[in-house]
Amino acid sequence: MEKFISVFDMFKIGVGPSSSHTLGPWKAALHCMQQFQLKNEIAQITHIQILLYGSLAKTGKGHGSDMAVLMGLLGENPISTDIHLISTKIEEIKKTKSIVLNGLHAVNFNIETDLMFLRDQSLAHHPNALQFLVTVGSDTFTYTYYSIGGGFIEFSDALDASMNIITVDTNIKSSIEIPFDFYTTEELLHWCMKTGMSISEVVKENEKTILSENTVNENLDHIWQTMFNCIYKGCKTDGVLPGGLQVRRRAFDLNKQLLNQNEYQNEQEWMDQIKKGGNDFRYILDWVSCFALAVNEENASFGRVVTAPTNGAAGVIPAVLMYAQIFCNKNTPSDIRNFLMTASAVGALFKSGATISAAMGGCQAEIGVSSAMAAAALTELLGGNQKQCLMAAEIAMEHHLGLTCDPVGGLVQIPCIERNTMGAIKAITAAQLAMQSKPDFALVSLDKVIKTMWNTALDMSVKYKETADGGLAIQIPIALAEC
Repeated sequence: MEKFISVFDMFKIGVGPSSSHTLGPWKAALHCMQQFQLKNEIAQITHIQILLYGSLAKTGKGHGSDMAVLMGLLGENPISTDIHLISTKIEEIKKTKSIVLNGLHAVNFNIETDLMFLRDQSLAHHPNALQFLVTVGSDTFTYTYYSIGGGFIEFSDALDASMNIITVDTNIKSSIEIPFDFYTTEELLHWCMKTGMSISEVVKENEKTILSENTVNENLDHIWQTMFNCIYKGCKTDGVLPGGLQVRRRAFDLNKQLLNQNEYQNEQEWMDQIKKGGNDFRYILDWVSCFALAVNEENASFGRVVTAPTNGAAGVIPAVLMYAQIFCNKNTPSDIRNFLMTASAVGALFKSGATISAAMGGCQAEIGVSSAMAAAALTELLGGNQKQCLMAAEIAMEHHLGLTCDPVGGLVQIPCIERNTMGAIKAITAAQLAMQSKPDFALVSLDKVIKTMWNTALDMSVKYKETADGGLAIQIPIALAEC
């Protein structure tokens, strides 16, 4: 049982469009190569084949799973790789029919035969499964990975007779004792009541068992700066999204319209221009939507985003935090850090008690969780107490229960991009409701909603779990091969 999930587990910097179908496979490929690097056996590899199963196979082309795996095998880091060179690197592999493993050793590689989408096959542990069949001399070794949502991956080594599933590349430390361990809302609230600390303060004290306070602050600032850069870039970029659906970007036009053609030279001038527009309800609503659209249009374009808690839901938390900064004057470094820490605590509750994988739980596990995270964080920022924060999270998720994942063409575009605007607005509404309510009188707790969400996930038809086999995906049939 996971007992501590770091804020830097919930918020990971990577490349779009999907944390489970892009970032996870990318990290799996990196981890696989690291296993051979540690044994100094990279140069002994003569052949490698990748098998994608279940949801990874059904929507992998639209999500860029093939691209991600190849980038990982090349040894490219999703945090720092030059995203403008991704397509060039993939084309080079196709052209030369070879791949340079970990940037060190070239082997023959034919994408058509060595990267297989097994759409009719799945592995039992999780719908998002992939295997690397690595040949060294006369022996072939199988490494099995599961991308369990939010960029988290698990690993099963076939050489291990026990076939244990191991969580890898994460800040979850089973050996470290943290001061305020929590797995449920009740446990989190216990520590808040006992110490008098806010949710963000509880999270910060836990983080300080791993990192210094300065490092925690610097990392949180970097997370927000990456989110902000994504919003700003998305608002300045025009055109059509890749993938074949011919979806036009909307944040660019909306940004120009809302600014009434006013000029700006940098990020601060841009934010100042937004503030000058006033506080009309429709004006604020349009900006919140614009922020969310900008992030997820960047995500759909293989841009650099932050899992929050996933790539598909990456626009909700940045949009709500921008709302808090511009329209609620909550814009100090401490405000931003506290928002992210409170949000991460709620995300950890859902990951521990249910899932943040759409392939396991539908879109309630992505947009629903991100909305709950943002609602709790905004409530704390606006002066709500700990119970009101958790009530806000409960309200937000309660009204996302049963939300399906049905991406058209297997792409993170329709309905995914617009859903981020809905999740952001619901988070703000949930925070407002919680601030005007008495949580002690509430009949539904956050723990009950998390349990309900998990039960709903178990009951939900597989075709509504990121397979493109149901919902809008079959009403607007687009051949995956074209995407």
